[in-house]
Parts: sequence; C-alpha cells; structure tokens
Amino acid sequence: MAGRGPAPAQAHTRKSNDHQTIKLIADKKLRGPSLPKLMTKAGAVEAWHPQTVKWWNHWRRSPQAIRMMTGPDWDFLLDTALMHHEMWKNRKWELAAEIRLRVQKFGATPEDRSRLRVEVGTGMPDNSSTAQDSSPVASLDEQRWKRIAGED
Repeated sequence: MAGRGPAPAQAHTRKSNDHQTIKLIADKKLRGPSLPKLMTKAGAVEAWHPQTVKWWNHWRRSPQAIRMMTGPDWDFLLDTALMHHEMWKNRKWELAAEIRLRVQKFGATPEDRSRLRVEVGTGMPDNSSTAQDSSPVASLDEQRWKRIAGED
C-alpha cells in the first residue's frame, strides 16, 4: 500500500530531534484562484463536476490554504482537481489513490497534518451561547481551545 508510514512521534528522546508544530487557525477567507474554464478535447466548455467544485472551494477556505502561497502550490492542486473531476464524472475510482497521495501533501487528514506537524483550529469557541453545559466534554473542549490558542 502506498504511503509514507506512521505519523512521527510527538516527543523525542533528544531535544535536537523535537520539531515545532505549526498552528493554523481557520478564518474562512477564500484564497487561491477559482477553477478555470474546463475545455473538452473538441474545444467546448465543460462544467466542472459539482463534487470537484465543492472540493476545490473547501481547499480554498481551509486553514491549509494559508500555507499555499505560490502558484506552483495551486497548480499542483489544480492538476489534482482535474483527476478529481475525472474520477467523479467518469466513475474512475482507480484515481482515488493518486488523489489521496496528492492531497496528503497539503494535510488533508488529521494523520497527514500530524506527519506535517501542522495543527488546525477553527478559531476560539463562541462564548455567546446562552446554554450552560456542565458536562465533562465541554471542559475538555475548553482545554483543547486553550492549548490551540497557546494559553496553557
């Protein structure tokens, strides 16, 4: 099975092997280019598959898009979008493995982000809620937010 092995350990025995984790916070800003016109071999304009449009816009709004600063980053993702479109339009599920390998470079899954040493947050929780939940889950969520924000 293709891939890069297990995610790296969180702590090492030698301090020189410890690496900093990059923390990205989602701000919902739209980054990167829109999908270009898609042309058929005959030269006609074709609509992108709706799943690909949705997928592309998710990437454009993702915290990972903050790190995609160069044209080649977006070009690589556009090549992947073409595969994604082909997979959905023509039901070529064999392209899914290549797409998975490509999006892992951008941190598509929690495991990929761990390997890249990237943490993703969605911003601070909304404290304007009138409901007071005293469950232990709420306190764990608060602890996670504090850790993400660097308050602990």
